[in-house]
Amino acid sequence: MNSDQWEVVYEASGEFQADILVGMLEAEGIPGFISQEGAGRVFGLTVGRLGRIQVLVPQSELARAKEVVHLFEIGQPDSTNQDQDASFSDQDDQG
Repeated sequence: MNSDQWEVVYEASGEFQADILVGMLEAEGIPGFISQEGAGRVFGLTVGRLGRIQVLVPQSELARAKEVVHLFEIGQPDSTNQDQDASFSDQDDQG
């Protein structure tokens, strides 16, 4: 068992947003999970203390995770996705 402490890297405004961020983190090899107060999850609350949804990562990955969060907040994909998107658009222009 890893003794690494988990740290909050982001507070999302909804579960969908948190799921996307966790997916981005995992794509970079950073484990992450979502934490929400049980009553907030059961009742579907999205505001206040019970509605707060936190994304947590291991403390040792916090710096890398903050970089991914920054890209998430500005809506920019990573550089590998940009290269793939460019190659697809080149193919569309040729056809």
